Amino acid sequence: MRRSFYHYVLTLKGPNHLSEEQVFANHVSHDIQFPKHTSDYDELSSYLEMNVNYLTSMDIFDRIYEQYVENNR
Repeated sequence: MRRSFYHYVLTLKGPNHLSEEQVFANHVSHDIQFPKHTSDYDELSSYLEMNVNYLTSMDIFDRIYEQYVENNR
């Protein structure tokens, strides 16, 4: 079964905030409105663009989403 993007992002969490991915994952884990059950790029990017202030650049999301797609083939 394919996991959602949210569940993939949770695997990137960490206590040290060493990377942009880790910081993003930590913020997502605390975002109670994050769309947890979807894998749809457009839905996720729209949510991030319109509703969050913790993402400094959509490039971070794009990079993580690309890794997500690679890991879920």
